[in-house]
Amino acid sequence: MNDKRRLLLHICCAPDATVPWPALMSEGYEVTGFFYGSNIHPQCEWQKRREAVIKLSSLLRVEAEIAPYSPETWFSGTEESYSEPEGGARCEVCFALQLESAARYAALRGFGYVCTTLSISPHKDPGTVNRIGEASADAARVGWVDRIWRKKDGFRMSIARSREMGLYRQNYCGCAYSAGATFTYGKR
Repeated sequence: MNDKRRLLLHICCAPDATVPWPALMSEGYEVTGFFYGSNIHPQCEWQKRREAVIKLSSLLRVEAEIAPYSPETWFSGTEESYSEPEGGARCEVCFALQLESAARYAALRGFGYVCTTLSISPHKDPGTVNRIGEASADAARVGWVDRIWRKKDGFRMSIARSREMGLYRQNYCGCAYSAGATFTYGKR
């Protein structure tokens, strides 16, 4: 049975969680962070982001779960769309991989809701993110909390808060393609 006040917050990176995590807690949710990073390359970048999520969790005095690093799953899932431009079909596949993982975890652990930090970025379409998130949550039979975190200067606030907290802040979304790197998984 799902606890209706427990919410799993999918976290793409610690800086982007600095606004949503406290906001959801102030709304009365018992929030646990969920860092999914199989889309992040190279692994040393994933490790920096994982450590930043752990640091933020400690500063906020709340729990965070770290999904296992499995880049093979991400490369396999995005294989057909690897040549798409940034913001194209590949990003939608990536969002789905992340949000489906979070929704399954939420259902397995008895969370009543799931939400994401992805909509704080000015580089991601919040309508697409929330549509994919809602479908993922519905499939897992948990509630979806639809938010557009970049509203009301959310993105700017996340930059300021991450600086104040001394959190690592990356300069690309995380995937090999956005970094302009060449990786050799599968057929590539």
